[in-house]
Amino acid sequence: MLLARKLSTFGGAAKTFGKVVPSNLKGKSKSSQEWLTRQLRDPYVERAKMMNYRCRSAFKLLEVDQKYGLIKPGYTVIDCGAAPGSWTQLAVKQSNADGGMAGKPKGMVVGVDLLQIYPIENAILFGNSDFLRKETQDKIRTSLGDRRIDCVLSDMAPNATGIRVLDQENITTLCYSVLRFAILMSTPNASLLMKVWDNGDVPKLEKSILEYYQTVKRVKPRASRDDSAENFILARGFKGIER
Repeated sequence: MLLARKLSTFGGAAKTFGKVVPSNLKGKSKSSQEWLTRQLRDPYVERAKMMNYRCRSAFKLLEVDQKYGLIKPGYTVIDCGAAPGSWTQLAVKQSNADGGMAGKPKGMVVGVDLLQIYPIENAILFGNSDFLRKETQDKIRTSLGDRRIDCVLSDMAPNATGIRVLDQENITTLCYSVLRFAILMSTPNASLLMKVWDNGDVPKLEKSILEYYQTVKRVKPRASRDDSAENFILARGFKGIER
């Protein structure tokens, strides 16, 4: 007698008594098999499809935004590491860059990524662009015109090398680059949200951020997987700098 009788098959996956098991794993590496299984069992993946977000990471930003009110109508938002675009999609809606909230001020959203970003309506996108390069940041500044930034978002992360110390150093470099840009371009009381991986450099980074923002804290949205080392640093109340 079969204890796990196949109930239905959908999209290469078999539903077995409420569990989703991929049925097209032949020839795939162990890591690919694990990724496919995890994706099929992940409720945020299906919710992202239903709500037309490009990937599940939208729910990380959505949770933080709903709790802390990061993005409001009329806000100017920069999304660093934007590809494939789910944070940009959400920022367009929340800032009213699409004009969907009648009578509310229209915001502006700029997304940038080293990878290609397919067009998102009512957003300015710089794909195939390295945020660390001066010319990329200059393009962003030009696109802003006279606007100052109300919210800087960064979901950037380097490609993992497998060498822990090097990976930590690389993501810390990205974070400091985002922080410098935010300091130079933000309006008073602006916010900053950026991804970090747990490591010994994070407290030092938080201390640096606290020099320019009123509050700094680490948050881990429910949509962040339990086995992930990622956290997000949330800084609020940009204090500005003396010029």
